[in-house]
Amino acid sequence: MLRIAILGLGEGRSTMSAALESKKLELVTICDKNEELCRQRATEFDFKNYTTEYDDLLNDESIDIIAIYTPDYLHAEHVKQALLAGKHVVCTKPFIDDLSKANELLEISGRTGKKVFVGQSSRFFEPMKRQHKDFTEGVIGDLITIEAHYHADHRWFLEKGWALLDSFKWLYGGLSHPVDFIRWYLPNIEEVMGYGMISSNAKKAGLKNEDTMHFIFKAQDGRVARVSGVYTSPTQPTKRDSGMSCILRGTEGASQADYHELRYSVTTKEGEEKIIHWGDEKLKYYFRFSGQTHHAGEYQNYLEYFVDSIEQGFTAYPDMKEGIGTVALLIAMDRTLKTGVPVKISDILAEYNLVKSEAV
Repeated sequence: MLRIAILGLGEGRSTMSAALESKKLELVTICDKNEELCRQRATEFDFKNYTTEYDDLLNDESIDIIAIYTPDYLHAEHVKQALLAGKHVVCTKPFIDDLSKANELLEISGRTGKKVFVGQSSRFFEPMKRQHKDFTEGVIGDLITIEAHYHADHRWFLEKGWALLDSFKWLYGGLSHPVDFIRWYLPNIEEVMGYGMISSNAKKAGLKNEDTMHFIFKAQDGRVARVSGVYTSPTQPTKRDSGMSCILRGTEGASQADYHELRYSVTTKEGEEKIIHWGDEKLKYYFRFSGQTHHAGEYQNYLEYFVDSIEQGFTAYPDMKEGIGTVALLIAMDRTLKTGVPVKISDILAEYNLVKSEAV
């Protein structure tokens, strides 16, 4: 059993639940600069070992893994410190917000031999897991194209003051999920083109960046994919649509994984059509508190997968290189929104002196 500590107790709330419920992990310490939040989590989970000092985690030789859920701009420094302290690292997405720090992190990880895993939680939701399993087993044949979206009525979110800052972008906070689905199945994206706008609802609230976006991706082998995100508009009934979906269209079949509905549909190469709904047991495993805003089951799935990778010596994906590649793609998407022209991922990597084979 490996020993884990958690830094950042907002999103880290799900990780606390995941670690405490897992038979593969022992939660050692939790940490947040906000002592009141530490006390809240200690009471909620009846777990009293907390600290407000990150150094306490770094200096504890009994800790094997540090899980990092701090604001994006702090990720690079927190990951660096953890690696230098001899810890394996889980870091929430997006991995880092500044690619100028990527080469240093790659070098430190290589030198220390410590693993870094990027917590793209949606890959570890039950329908997405089943979809990927079916695909790798050839159920729909070879991949032709992918479509993914994340559509949510997040107008309530605009009541948070920091959501109206120039620095806040739905591109990074929301679209990173469906973009990760694209990279999961088409990792070698060569170019992206997209358009976006600030909707009338968002303008009324004072949002500074796009809340409505559509993108087309082209892979090195010529295949194409698309992603869309809409965040301040009412949504369809869940029986008709899903807030987040990943659709694979293959040479012999097709599949669709839906989130949050725990719903998966597939047409197999034999022509069989199936729709799978997971019931209350899975619902309670994935969504343990606060409705569906915290999805601790996914976190438990990916933490246990990461533990297996450490103990068995395989690479857990997304690893650091893949996380860096996704950030490069998001930067390219941001740039095409501003310029209105296609952007090559290789140009972004070259700007930051990143070798493509290293980062993507």
